[in-house]
Amino acid sequence: MGLRPYWRGYLKLSLVTCPVQMMPATSESEKVRFHTLNRQTQNRVVSHYVDSVTGKDVKEEDEVKGYQRGEDEYVILEDEELENVALESTKTIDISTFAPRDSIEWIWLDTPYYLSPSDPVGQEAFSVIRDAMEAQNMVGISRLVISRRERAVMLEPRGKGIVLWTLRYGDEVRDEDSYFEAIGDEMADSEMMPLIQQLITRQTKDWSPEMVADPVQERLLDIIATKKKALKKPIKAKGKPAPSVPPGNVVNIMDALKKSVAAEKRAGK
Repeated sequence: MGLRPYWRGYLKLSLVTCPVQMMPATSESEKVRFHTLNRQTQNRVVSHYVDSVTGKDVKEEDEVKGYQRGEDEYVILEDEELENVALESTKTIDISTFAPRDSIEWIWLDTPYYLSPSDPVGQEAFSVIRDAMEAQNMVGISRLVISRRERAVMLEPRGKGIVLWTLRYGDEVRDEDSYFEAIGDEMADSEMMPLIQQLITRQTKDWSPEMVADPVQERLLDIIATKKKALKKPIKAKGKPAPSVPPGNVVNIMDALKKSVAAEKRAGK
């Protein structure tokens, strides 16, 4: 079964428009995830919101967003106000600006998505926009509402499709100079440089996804597999064996049965 598109809308450049769909380019669905359980019952533990002062549960209809303006003072924003902030770009990726691809540094790139035509009718328009950017080594800059927030996005041609990157906001990227300014201006040792370069040459390999394999994930899967096998085995009863019934008790039971039969016979007579 194919995955459902994360977003559907239109890609627009001037008067050229085509229907498109967007899918996340990365996935964490294969990651080992745990649920918090009650050790005694092995039932899942459910979290819920409580009032930080009264300690009472908060109903879903009473949950609102608030912007802190002072100590214990908030500006309340209703869901309708948040939804109406940037409605114009919810369904259309309108490319308003182009920039050279190598002018946008990696640190501005946030989350990648695959953008493709959602209808065969729009493939020609999609291909023209993609190939024109590819030919000039350009990327498109636009805006799009994702998860109720308007994001600046970059559209980069890639093969038959386009990769749409959400871009970080200006206040999210820190100035590197403030972190690197303490590093001295000394040049690298001329005798050490060739040795380091030799090490780099010997340890150079072609890129492979195996280079970023998650060893912790693999070990967790091994532990889980071992525990699954243990659960399938029949569980042997532990503890002391049940004590055998003393012979005296057996005789007493037989006597009681004989007396019961004799009593029923007498009652019948």
